[in-house]
This record gives sequence, structure tokens and C-alpha cells, in this order.
Amino acid sequence: MFYKENQKKSGVTGLCNTIAENSRFKNFIIAMIILNAIVIGVETYPSLYLSFQNGFYLIEKIFIIIFTIEIIIRIAGSRPCLGFFKDGWNLFDFFIVASSLALAGGHFVSVLRILRILRVLRTISIIPSLQRMIGALLATIPAMGNIAFLLGLLFYVFSVMGTIFFGSISPEYFGSMHVTLLTLFQVVTLESWASGVMRPLLGESPWAWLYFVSFILMGTFIVINLFIGVIVNNMQESQAEAQECVRQLEADALKKELAEVKELLMELNRKVSSDSGK
Repeated sequence: MFYKENQKKSGVTGLCNTIAENSRFKNFIIAMIILNAIVIGVETYPSLYLSFQNGFYLIEKIFIIIFTIEIIIRIAGSRPCLGFFKDGWNLFDFFIVASSLALAGGHFVSVLRILRILRVLRTISIIPSLQRMIGALLATIPAMGNIAFLLGLLFYVFSVMGTIFFGSISPEYFGSMHVTLLTLFQVVTLESWASGVMRPLLGESPWAWLYFVSFILMGTFIVINLFIGVIVNNMQESQAEAQECVRQLEADALKKELAEVKELLMELNRKVSSDSGK
């Protein structure tokens, strides 16, 4: 058994797997991703970028080399090798790094810059807690279908009403249905809805407050809070599942230790019995 375990850990695959799973290696990659994000942010200042353009180009090459070596290590350390591509997060990492390599030195400068800043999102694939959070958010999408449909109906009804009631009074906010939809989106976010949208209408439509208050009550305080409730519920369930997995692992480890202790005690009893028989 001991020989088999050592055999598994030996070789290039075992070495790469050990490096890839090492906490220091992961922390180093996270530090490189954050440093890369800072460098990309500094490059947005033309005076600094033009003054040190060659230096930024060299730094970018170094980052590409580091991230390429990281992906190679993770692929080589996977068992089997192609098992690396079964994980969606691994595919995301591979796409970002491979695209950076493919477009490096090419004419697609704007696309390359977008891909470079997307490397910052790789912190999600490196940090397990962020993976669980994103997984919980993605799990809320099916449950949000009915809520999104309800919100869409609410927007549609109030956009038609708003266009009919206030289209001639305030065409810049309610002149057409798509303009009204954009206005209602501003209102539902509670951004300057009173001073910017509602109060100018009160002079010619004193009852306009009823339209806005009813939309905010139904749209913001009810439907939007339903979205938040679903997300919070899934986050709690995800956290509970993670804690249950930890407890299960601890319980399995404890059972294994108890079994080993029991085996040792039985071996000791057999030895004592054989000695007493002699």
C-alpha cells in the first residue's frame, strides 16, 4: 500500500500535482493576478504608459510566461491529463491564457487588452470561497425565471401607462415605450426619481405621484426584494452544503482513526493472549 502511494506521487505528474495544490503556489498566482491588474490600471494613464512603454511590454511578457507555466503545471498534474478540461473554471483559465498567447504581438490590441483585464477574474477560479459564491449565484438563475417574468410584466404595463399618461407632457422621459422603459429602470433603482422625473410632472399632472409610488412599491420593495431573497437563500444553502462536506470529511477521518485504533487493540489482545498461552 505504501509503495503504491509513493508510486502515485512520483514522476512528473505527481510533482506537478504537488506544486499545483501547494498553498504557496496558489498564493503566488493570486499575487501575480492582482499585480497584473494593477499594471493594466496604470497603463490607462497615457503619460505613464508612453514614458515606460518598453517596460510595460516586458512586464506583460513576464506575466504571460508565468501564467502559461502555471497552466502547464496544472494540466500536467491532472489525473488523467485531460481531466483538467472537465472543470469549467479550468476551461476559463485555459481560454484566457491561450487567447493571450494567440493574440500576443498581433494587431488585435483592443481585444488583447480586454482579455488581459479578464485575467483579474481568474481570482474567482483560484479562491474556493469565491467559486462557491458564484456557484450559488448561478444556481439562482432557474429560480429567478418566474420573478423575472413578473418584473417584465410590471415594466411592460407601467411603460404603456406612462407613455399614454405623460408622453405629451414629458417626451424626454415618456415620449415612446422604449424611452419609458429606460425611465422606469432609473426609477426602480431609486436614482433621482423624485427630483429628476416625478416632480417636474406634478405641475401638469398632480396625481403623477400615485403612478410612481405604486410602481416603486411593487417594483422595488416587492419584486426586487424577491430577487435578493432567492440569492440569499441559495447562498445559505451553499454555505450549509460546504459545512456539511467538511463535517463529513471530519467524520470519515475520525472513523478511519477509530478503525486503526481498534485494529491495533485487537492485535495487542492477540499478542497478549499468545504470550499468556505460552
